[in-house]
Amino acid sequence: MENIQIVNELIEEIGNNKEIVKSFEVKDGLSKDIFIKKDDQFVMVEEIRSRLLEVSESFMKFIDIDFFVHDIILTGSLANFNWSSYSDVDLHILIDYDETEYNLDLLKGFFDSKRSLWNKQHEITIKGFDCEIYVQDVNEKHLSSGVYSVLNNGWIVTPEKTIQSIDKEMIIKKSKSFEEDIDKIEVKLKSGKDVIDQIKKLKLKLKRFRQSGLDSGGEFSYENLAFKLLRRNGYIGKLMDLQTQTTDKKLSITQ
Repeated sequence: MENIQIVNELIEEIGNNKEIVKSFEVKDGLSKDIFIKKDDQFVMVEEIRSRLLEVSESFMKFIDIDFFVHDIILTGSLANFNWSSYSDVDLHILIDYDETEYNLDLLKGFFDSKRSLWNKQHEITIKGFDCEIYVQDVNEKHLSSGVYSVLNNGWIVTPEKTIQSIDKEMIIKKSKSFEEDIDKIEVKLKSGKDVIDQIKKLKLKLKRFRQSGLDSGGEFSYENLAFKLLRRNGYIGKLMDLQTQTTDKKLSITQ
């Protein structure tokens, strides 16, 4: 009976992964909830643009340190033809790190902490898409093939609709390898073993894996899409939860 349950769970997981991978396919146009077409060009719906500016302003007040904002941009799949119901509103606030007097490592850590706290405290959705906010150095290279300036209301990098050959089986295969690693860490943690080093190594492996794909093949590389699959099917979140559990366990006294 237990074996039947395991097989059923495996079939369900594979089916879910195939459904997620299908969402990577290129659409005929950009999301009509976010963009409208004027004079053969996509422009952001004004209601959406105004709200994103409000969200950005609210976040900067939350940071409570005065930075000059060079731009506010929308990037990611919603600024491209591969958007789907899984997409987030990736809102980036651009500042020049060199204009500050702060240590860069401390500054990046500060922004990461503030961003994480903001995203946890707020559940902002734009037409059903979760809104995720980031702070980005203005000198950071744009890896996305679609970047829209919300502040200036125009394209910085105009997306182009291209027919991409997506190796769906390869994406699922690569994702499955990481899923198995994460599941093994979970089993070891439940058995009382220290897994903090394994989690750190796996996070670094995932980071390098995705970056190698972005550097060589861009957004549609199977490495980047496999990472997105892991994020959308919950395994990235699961790894983060395991890290939190490990830290809590290490800092606790049970007897």
